[in-house]
Amino acid sequence: MIWWQSLLLLFGLLSALLLSGLPAAFAFLAVNLVGAVLYLGGEAGLMQVVRNGVAALTNFSLTPIPFFVLMGEVLFHTGLAMKAIDAFDRAIRGVPGRLAVVAIVAGTVFSAISGSTVATTALLGGLLLPEMLRRGYHPRMAMGPIIGIGGVDMLIPPSALAVLLGSLAGISISGLLIAGVVPGFLMAAMFIAWIVFTARRHPEWAPTAEREPVHGWARWQPLVVHVTPLVLIFVLVIVAMSAGWATPTESAALGALATVVVGLLYRSLSLAALAKALSGTAAISGLILFIILGATTFSQILSFSGATNGLVSQVQGSAMPGWAVLAVMIAILLVLGCFVDQVSMMLITLPFFMPIVQHFGWDPLWFGVVYLICMQLGLLTPPFGMLLFTMRSVAPKEIPTREIFASVTPYVLIGLLMVAMVLAVPELATGLPNLLLGK
Repeated sequence: MIWWQSLLLLFGLLSALLLSGLPAAFAFLAVNLVGAVLYLGGEAGLMQVVRNGVAALTNFSLTPIPFFVLMGEVLFHTGLAMKAIDAFDRAIRGVPGRLAVVAIVAGTVFSAISGSTVATTALLGGLLLPEMLRRGYHPRMAMGPIIGIGGVDMLIPPSALAVLLGSLAGISISGLLIAGVVPGFLMAAMFIAWIVFTARRHPEWAPTAEREPVHGWARWQPLVVHVTPLVLIFVLVIVAMSAGWATPTESAALGALATVVVGLLYRSLSLAALAKALSGTAAISGLILFIILGATTFSQILSFSGATNGLVSQVQGSAMPGWAVLAVMIAILLVLGCFVDQVSMMLITLPFFMPIVQHFGWDPLWFGVVYLICMQLGLLTPPFGMLLFTMRSVAPKEIPTREIFASVTPYVLIGLLMVAMVLAVPELATGLPNLLLGK
């Protein structure tokens, strides 16, 4: 079978299964079984599928994922996140669109302590959205920042998807986690600038009514007491990795332990809260790892069928310059993000993308950050962006879905601007890991 026929067969079957509504994990498993019979030698190929599944799930580089998810689950189930939101609400005063800015600042801090993007969006949507709507905020001004900052979770460590990307693509996990820091915080700053600009241009979208003012130490005390420990946990994780004191897995474990200790010190970590955090961690981690079951086998089947080598050879033998190839790759990620989840995007594209990255000699950390931003945009883009569905679940039913889509549009455009900035100035992604890790 010619390579392009194999490519059409495998991706046609995969697309049909995904469009039928079959969960991604089962879709990849079904394609792997068909591919194993056709390309890996029948019964021997099926045995290889089993061996690959065991190897994928026992891959030590994936162990930071449950620790990072646990950090976020403990943060949310102990109520520490709600106390942090109240602290920001007290401290941030006199800023146009103040509550929207609070959502961005709080979401950024949660991104630095939580590995769960959906949890961040659900928490901010459940707590801040009703208050903003009650105060007369336009639905777009209320929902957009909450959805937008949820996507930044993927860039600012700890990030379970960054760990997964590093593992599947063969990129340094510690380097990739650190490489997302500058673009992540820069994107959050751009979000705030957009909110302030919009609030000044359309003051009716963000009424300036303030909560009862608090002065002196009473204004700043909650920020010091409830936010400082969260920031210190983020610093602990980053410093432990960058100084070489701990591997990414050990750093993740330290972060999870520190989050539990903070919950105990504040007497917020009850047995019930810990049980909910652990069960949530098991559910989210199990979902991710079950999808990973198909990763190694799918890549291997693509290779044995000749599809990978055939497509990569076509690209390498073409006269297309590197920037044009990169533009096509980014376009593919943006289109896929509208229809499939982020883990499936990795499984589909990385077997083809990474040989092209090596062929052109691109910095893998730089490419990894561009890839993460494109995946982050996939969380925000209609019709199937995961965070859009999360917002739909917490937003009042009288708000139409088209308003949710419209609210996120400026933040998608800012994300595209961030992609352009990283492409134009690679040091935005590579500067910090080069400084801290010498990569």
